This record gives sequence, structure tokens and C-alpha cells, in this order.
Amino acid sequence: MISSILNMNFKLKFTAIFSAILFLNFNVFSQQIKMVNTDSIPRFWYLLDLEIDGYPGISLKKAYELMKGKQSTSLIVAVIDVGVDTLHRDLKNILWINSGEIPGNGIDDDHNGYIDDNHGWNFLGNQNGRNVTKDTNESERIYDRLKKKFVSSEMGDKLILADPDYRLWMEVSKSAEARSSAIKRLLPGLKSSLNNMSVANELLKQEIKKDTITGFDVEKYSPSNNLLKYAKIGVVNKMRASGQLGFRTDKYIAGLNEYITSLEKEISIENHVINYRGEVVCDNYQDINDRFYGNNNIMAENPFHGTHVSGIIGGTSNDKIGVKGIANNIRIMNIRAVPDGDEHDKDVALAIRYAVNNGARIINMSFGKRLSPEKIWVDDAIEYAESKGVLIINAAGNDHTDIDEEPNYPNKIRKNGKFASNMLTVAASKIPDENGDYIYDNTNYGQKNVDVFAPGMDIYSSAPGNTYVKATGTSMAAPIVTGIAALILEYYPNLTPLQLKDIILKSSVKPMELVKSPGPYNIGKVRLSELCLSGGIVNAYEAMRLAESYRQ
Repeated sequence: MISSILNMNFKLKFTAIFSAILFLNFNVFSQQIKMVNTDSIPRFWYLLDLEIDGYPGISLKKAYELMKGKQSTSLIVAVIDVGVDTLHRDLKNILWINSGEIPGNGIDDDHNGYIDDNHGWNFLGNQNGRNVTKDTNESERIYDRLKKKFVSSEMGDKLILADPDYRLWMEVSKSAEARSSAIKRLLPGLKSSLNNMSVANELLKQEIKKDTITGFDVEKYSPSNNLLKYAKIGVVNKMRASGQLGFRTDKYIAGLNEYITSLEKEISIENHVINYRGEVVCDNYQDINDRFYGNNNIMAENPFHGTHVSGIIGGTSNDKIGVKGIANNIRIMNIRAVPDGDEHDKDVALAIRYAVNNGARIINMSFGKRLSPEKIWVDDAIEYAESKGVLIINAAGNDHTDIDEEPNYPNKIRKNGKFASNMLTVAASKIPDENGDYIYDNTNYGQKNVDVFAPGMDIYSSAPGNTYVKATGTSMAAPIVTGIAALILEYYPNLTPLQLKDIILKSSVKPMELVKSPGPYNIGKVRLSELCLSGGIVNAYEAMRLAESYRQ
């Protein structure tokens, strides 16, 4: 699940306090993006080399020097995400073009079941042009479905206890009650904050003499009395704490108001989970074979996350402002299957199959959730990708959780307990801090279920509207590995997913020193091999060197 930028920072602020009990909205904090402003760090530190540049990046320049004079082959990389800004100057020239379609004629020219899918497909829309943006979390959907089954049930106690859904019901209902209590304690403070912000905003707009102001405007303003001084302090502190100092104050207030409204609605006695997706898509969700739904609008309304991910993998720029993508001979197929809320298993499964059927060699999936009721559909799609020689790279998540113990989905464990050989899960590293720690504090980890670490902090890439930002999370680490995998395949196109995965893991740099275990609690230091399967951090140069020995 990937939260919208508008509401993300309000939720992030309360994560540390409520993450243990706000289960129904727990994944709001999973795959979270943290906007940062660290001008002292080289913009593309994650591409640099430790020995040459002093930064623990992927040694990209050395990798390209190794390939000088060698011919590369173009390939397709699929990005399953929230959508992409198809007009971005650093992305529009690398978008996958479906040669079998005639753009805009309203006909399924290539007979794949999807009309005018020129650059990919949107599984969160309908043929009338409507798109799903906001959505619920999986735990909410499960709670709402099972509530009808177990509350006021006429089933006897023995039948209830024997029901296969009972254990899941007990888990989500207990968490729902805990979350409801937490929200009731939280709401008075939020409402007070909203009121104070609204009053302060009106005062400051009059003084600054602008109809709309930003947090930066307020920060620069010199108040003429104590009342305005306190108004300034309150606005600046709140907006800085949530990482939105550069935003308009009215947008900040509107976002806070929307968040409060959503919390009030959630604990309402009459509340029922809204079927946002069902109201728009109108498919038969329970039928995995009902697959020809959606539309070709892969940009939709808020394509930030997919735009940032795509830029990391292969963005192209001829100036000092733009993004430097890792792979330089790819076409990116964008598939929209992730809303502002938890993704639906059916959409993920069909997105994987769409990517495979339309020629993708690698699929990037920078999203995740804690419950997966239709996991079998996703597992079957991953197995299908495996049979077609497609590597899937997914983000481990940002809950500082051992996902060997608490799974994050999609994952590589199949229904028979075996691991998918074509799936690679990525955790996030960072620039070493003053204590020498280089593991991102919030990254998930797992000795079995996480394969490798990759740079994931302060990653500079493309954003909608021809802009660029730094962002942090395993959502950024995964496309770095995807870019490396694509670069390898450009020069060694006959490699299998298993070989490609093997190269990336074996060539990862294995640090000798102990590292701080992720999370807010001081549990000492461990070896990196205790946090992931390979015990290493990816390196493009070492991967290209090793790939030569795998050449067929």
C-alpha cells in the first residue's frame, strides 16, 4: 500500500505512538515515502563508489566502464504502481510503446483484451474514464466481510470455532477495537490543532498580504506582535514536523481536516467499509477470469510514486537537473494497480500476467500489505511469470519488522511452502550516520524472506510536472535493484531469472562489521547476514563482473 502525499505526513507523525495498535490502518505506514531535504549529500550518492567517492553506492560508473565497446540489447521493464507521469521529460522517451495498437482508435488492435493499451494498463478504472484513487486497507475489507458472518450469527459456538475464518476474524476484530479506542483519544488533539491552524492561517494571510501562503512564506515573515509571533511558531512547527513546510497552508489544513473526517467516519456506529474499487471497476471480483476491465489512463490523478520509481530505473536526462536512471536501454511498461490504500490481490495478479504477456523481462513491485486473502491468485501469477522467464523484484516494506515472522505481501512463499525462484525482495540501506549505522531504520528485514539490501534513503528521482525530489524507503531500494537487473540483461539477455537473481545476490558487497538492527528499539548490533539471505548490499560493478562468467 502506498499513501498519498497529501495525507501521508499526518499519519506518519503518529506512527511511533500508535503503530502497535492501529492495525486496521497499519499499512498506511507500510511502503511510506519520507520527503527529505539534505542538500549536503551528493544528489546521486547511491550511484557512487565507496572507494573512489566515499559513498556506499552501487558503483554505476565503474559498471559502465566495464561494458565499454560492448553492444546492449533493449528490453522491457514493467512497473506495477500507482501510475506514471507520461509527460515527464525524463520518462516520455523511455515509455514502452505497444506496437500492436493504433493509439486512440478505440479498438483492441492486438486482440489482447485491452483497448488502446499504448503504454500499459490501468486496472483501477473503467471504460467511462473514472479511476479509483482512494481505497480501504485489506484489514478493513476483511473486518467488514467477516462482521456479517460472525456478529449476531445464528451459528452455534462449535460451528463458529470450527469455521476456517474464525481465527482471522478474532485477529482483525480485536485490532479494530484497539484502533477505535486509540482514535477516540487522538481526535480531540487533532481537532484543537486544526482550529489553531485555521485561525493562525487567516491572521498570517492578512499580515503577509497574500491570498495563499506557504510554510516558507510564514517562516520568512517577521511578526509585529506576540499574537502573530505565536501564530507563526505554531504554523511553522507543525508544517515542518510533518515535512510539508514548502506546501500551501490551506492545503495542509484541508489535508488535516480530511484526515480527521476519515477517522470520525471510521469509528461511526453506522460506518460500513466503502467499496471504492467495486463502485468504479464493476467487475466480478471473485472471478479471476473476469480480467478485461480498466482503462488505458496510466497517469490517473496522483502518479508521484510510479514516476519516482520509473526515474530511478531508467530516467534519461541531458542536463544537470534531471534524473540519472540506472539502465540506459530499456522501455518501461507502466501498469496501474495500486490505489491510495491497500492494493487488491486480483489487480496485482492480473497486472503481473499483463506484464508477462506483453513482453516484460523484469517487473518492479514497490508496494505491500500485511494481509492477502486471495494470495493464491498472486502466487499463480508469480509462478506464471517464472515459467516465462520473468524476474519479479519487490520492496520489503517499511515497518521495521522481521517479515520471516510477520509476512509482508506479496512474498515469495508459495502455497506449497516453497520459495519462488524468480522473486527477489529488497530492504533499504542508507549513508552511514555519525554512529556508522548504514541500515535504514524503518526497513523490514528477514534472514529468509529478504534477499538483499540496496540504497533507499535520500534517493533523487523524477516527480510529476517535470520536477524532481528525494524520497526514502524500500520503495526506492527495489527499483535500484531493478535497474541493476535490467542493466545486466541488456548485455547478457539469455540469462534466466534464477541466474540473474543469483548474480545480484552473490555479487552483493558483504560488510564485515556489525550493523544496527532496524527499528526504534536498541537491541544491539547484528551481522547483515542475520537481516537478509545474501548478507550484502547490491553493487552494479560487481554484478556485471560476475555476469560475464554466466554468459551463455
